[in-house]
Amino acid sequence: MTPKTIVKRRVVTKSISSDEGLRCVDIFRREDNSFGFEEYRKDPEANEGWFKIGFFEKVTQFASEDDAFDEACKLIPWLNKKCLA
Repeated sequence: MTPKTIVKRRVVTKSISSDEGLRCVDIFRREDNSFGFEEYRKDPEANEGWFKIGFFEKVTQFASEDDAFDEACKLIPWLNKKCLA
């Protein structure tokens, strides 16, 4: 019997889409209970799913979901407009 590999994943706690539906930001909780966020986009003509474009995942670490969301609002222009609305 071969040992099973346990894959540790983050848990998305909030996902916000742009008005046109071509971008989104995921707020997530890591295993250590810190929070972060990542920005994605999709190309409707390619129909290949979502692509990471922000590269915030590794450089953001927050104590709460609200802190991660607030920082995402500051750094991502299209999301900032939604946060102010």
